[in-house]
Amino acid sequence: MAEKTRYSDAELEEFRALINEKLELAQRDYDSLMRSIRNLDSNDIDDTSPTYKVLEEGANTLSKEETTRLAQRQQKFIQGLKAALVRIENKTYGICRETGKLIPPERLRAVPHATLSIEAKNDKRR
Repeated sequence: MAEKTRYSDAELEEFRALINEKLELAQRDYDSLMRSIRNLDSNDIDDTSPTYKVLEEGANTLSKEETTRLAQRQQKFIQGLKAALVRIENKTYGICRETGKLIPPERLRAVPHATLSIEAKNDKRR
């Protein structure tokens, strides 16, 4: 029996549903992080508090920088998920970009935006 070269339309639809679900959650998390960065969901008095609280301001700056890093990482994840949806449309989803073989469905369920099989990823690290 010949080895499969691509996932069936039914399998692609299953992956599309999974990706859309993850995309919705990721977008919600990203929006929450951005609100936090912009202080839109804050009831504090930053604009009227004394400026002599140097240590607190330093901690706030570090917290904001960490939140910014998280938001950037979330945005990259969202872009990866959107790219996966494009690959589903092109019927190239789940094909390893290094080996050309199908990425196992278990890996795609765990990392739906994956473009490399585990073997290719491990080879790349060496």
